[in-house]
Amino acid sequence: MTQTLARIKQAGKNFEIIVDLDDALKFKKGEIASIEAEGYKVFSDAKKGEVSSSSDLKEAFKTEDINEVSEKIVKNGEVLVSQEQRSEEHEKNIKLVVDFLATNSINSQTGNPHTPERIKSAIEEAHINIKNVPVENQIKEIIEQISKVIPIRIETKKVKITIPAIYTGQAYGAINQYKEEENWLNDGSLEVIVKVPSGIIMDFYDKLNSVTHGSVVTEEVKENEVSKETSEGGKDDR
Repeated sequence: MTQTLARIKQAGKNFEIIVDLDDALKFKKGEIASIEAEGYKVFSDAKKGEVSSSSDLKEAFKTEDINEVSEKIVKNGEVLVSQEQRSEEHEKNIKLVVDFLATNSINSQTGNPHTPERIKSAIEEAHINIKNVPVENQIKEIIEQISKVIPIRIETKKVKITIPAIYTGQAYGAINQYKEEENWLNDGSLEVIVKVPSGIIMDFYDKLNSVTHGSVVTEEVKENEVSKETSEGGKDDR
């Protein structure tokens, strides 16, 4: 376990906590739901052991709860990492992107998959900045840049989803980045067409079922079926 500092300046004062580096980075990326400060303490200066007062926490974070304050510091502040740790994290993020593309993309000219080596080489050639966020949140931008170097497209599945009105708020965040069409029905439920990378479709279904308690209805749609629906919807009945 590697410990590090997470810090922020708020309301004109410095606040620091000692945290596990891996957990802090995972929390910042949304991969885990909570983070704890070592010793359950918030410092104004961790090196000197100076602990922040409850009144300072209340003024800066609107709460004295150490867990809440710690989460705000990590999420909105700076997590200190060494250059070696930055390099390791960067290589890890590149590998995640390469693995994702090797699984989900093909050569748009030949229909054949690209090798991981070719994908990594193209990322380097295109000088793509891999961000410290989940792959799916940046894949559109990556594809736009890497396609200038190699012919590539993501293999996707198109799915029609109907979400009951009671769960639309919880589910919208899960579908928004993949959404192509949406239709709000009279009963408040939401009908959407999404296009999801084939390699993560099961994870996508699992997440949807989790937030809707299994009440979501999904139906895979073939491209020609969508075209037919669009064509029929545009007929002139005069």
